[in-house]
Amino acid sequence: MGILNVTPDSFSDGGLYLDAGRAIERGFEMADEGADIIDVGGESTRPGSSGVGAKEEIRRVVPVIRELAGRLKVPVSCDTTKSAVAAAAIEAGAAIINDISGFRFDAGMADVIAGSGCAAVCMHTSGRPAEMQKRTEYGDIFEDILEYLKSGIEILEARGFPASNIIVDPGIGFGKTAGQNVMIIAGLRKFSVLGKPIMAGPSRKSFIGHYTGKTNPGDRLFGTCGAAAAAVMNGANFLRVHDVKECADLVKIVDVIVDKTDFSC
Repeated sequence: MGILNVTPDSFSDGGLYLDAGRAIERGFEMADEGADIIDVGGESTRPGSSGVGAKEEIRRVVPVIRELAGRLKVPVSCDTTKSAVAAAAIEAGAAIINDISGFRFDAGMADVIAGSGCAAVCMHTSGRPAEMQKRTEYGDIFEDILEYLKSGIEILEARGFPASNIIVDPGIGFGKTAGQNVMIIAGLRKFSVLGKPIMAGPSRKSFIGHYTGKTNPGDRLFGTCGAAAAAVMNGANFLRVHDVKECADLVKIVDVIVDKTDFSC
């Protein structure tokens, strides 16, 4: 899943693709680089961010989604926690709604998704971005995240949403310390008990800077690749990344090694 932030303030690429034309160009570029999904977001969810209104978010993402969905062979996703944005994105052609709140922040989100026929990503967070890094205390981090994700799944399934259309994401970087993020990657297979594909989003996150000393997110490519490889080897079915070209090659090699099915030379 290639990250396409149509925002001025995302932690890594804020402002790069705020112009719709440049964002659309980047979407095609990521598809050429090997992205299987293009994830378009119009609101920064970096730690400490305060968010934007639904009207502005719609203005940012809908033209990009409409153009990409109409021309790309790969599906387009919308990264949003707002039901109004999700509805507009689906109308514009989005095939997936990626909700970092696990359908908690907006009471209308589950109904929009349930009636859409799209797929959905249910992610864990400890709170809204403005406060989540103040909430990193857990009893048992795996049990707490599992319970949160299970509840999010039930929110959709109670509305008749197909169980096969749900992806789970433990929310690396969302209300977790550096050490907790590493624990989650090492223990990703624990989330397989939910019976859903697992997504991991380690891309350029601060925990990589913590362990490598790279304070600039743009300098965290190799750290991202290391975390991404570990995530795939520990059970991730999807990777959400900024650096598509590099991570697409990484996945091909890790898959060969893990599957042990292709030793052609």
